Amino acid sequence: MNIIEILKEDYQRFPKNQTYSIYAANVYFQDPLNKFTGVERYKKMINFIQTWFINCKMDVHDIKQDGNNIKTEWTLNWNSPLPWKPKISISGWSELSLDTDNLICSHIDYWHTPPLDVVKQNFNFNNS
Repeated sequence: MNIIEILKEDYQRFPKNQTYSIYAANVYFQDPLNKFTGVERYKKMINFIQTWFINCKMDVHDIKQDGNNIKTEWTLNWNSPLPWKPKISISGWSELSLDTDNLICSHIDYWHTPPLDVVKQNFNFNNS
């Protein structure tokens, strides 16, 4: 199975049962709220999402590979663990880079939704 097929399957299951073997041990990760290095730290972030986010679902709109670069377009939805269970939605894209072993060595997420607007979704009592 090639890396694109693995990513598609991982996105369908996200955040459960992710394939961490496709990431380099020292993978660099960045999104608007986090920046770190290491697959173990990446696993901890995914575990946090799986533990605290309710009804988490990743919809992939597009995935393309150009040499050692992969770009995915997606929307991530979940309900926050607040008493009123607000629905949160972030749309964005990921830029992944592969190393010489065909492992993901860089995973950078960009959001179309500004981080403050994501926080504000927790207090929109009409969207839950």
